[in-house]
Amino acid sequence: MRSTGTGAIGSARLSGSRGSEFKSPVPDQSDTINTMRLTKFKHHYFNTIPNILLLFGAGFLILAYGPLLKDEAWYKLKQIKNQQYVIGSKGTEPTSIFARLISSSPVTLTPVNTDFSMIIEKIGIDAPIVADVPVTDENAYNEALKHGIAHASVSQYPSKDPGNTYLFAHASINFWSLGKYATVFNLLGKLDLKDRIHVYFKNQDFVYEVVNKETLAGWNTYPLTRPVIEPVLTIQTCDPPGTTLNRLIITAKLVEVKDLSNSNSI
Repeated sequence: MRSTGTGAIGSARLSGSRGSEFKSPVPDQSDTINTMRLTKFKHHYFNTIPNILLLFGAGFLILAYGPLLKDEAWYKLKQIKNQQYVIGSKGTEPTSIFARLISSSPVTLTPVNTDFSMIIEKIGIDAPIVADVPVTDENAYNEALKHGIAHASVSQYPSKDPGNTYLFAHASINFWSLGKYATVFNLLGKLDLKDRIHVYFKNQDFVYEVVNKETLAGWNTYPLTRPVIEPVLTIQTCDPPGTTLNRLIITAKLVEVKDLSNSNSI
């Protein structure tokens, strides 16, 4: 009897213990709500973040390539309008946003100075030239290129005597870090044989005519060091713009020198 009673009590206790540990198979309502919230958050997170990254990426591309696209669009519009850019001619409009985008009348280009500067009418370049820039000092030439086109210190100045005048400038996409003239040579590749280039130096207008256009590897220094037997102009820029993969090289020969001392044409 004792063993039976004890067994009954133990059985009752065991039943009570099991009863206290029993959990309903139906999830608690608060757990269900939390799970739904977590799922919704994950869905929102994993859909929003890629969209934000895509938006930032698109914004960067627009910011980076915007100036290049703008220059290309301007050049195309100029061709459609058959608009001419000329140096100091009467009856033309001074360069402006209106003249570039709206008007079809010829536009006047006036050299920024006659001490050392460049005008290329075909692609609307009108920029100063910084003299004697060392080509092996990256900090020095990057600083110089913020102020205009660079003249290599190891090359000759414009002259009637045989020599190679070597000029270089950016065709870049990161204009925000390279300054005002970061995109000055973006359209240099539009030049063709016999196109004219004007280099102003010491109150003279040195007129060159394009005789060659080529693309060379970025490390190739031949255009700078090559021997010449006549006065030539060599212009270098990045190709494609914003990279150091290749160099676009324009070679032009001197065809005329104009003395501006007594000239009223500009």
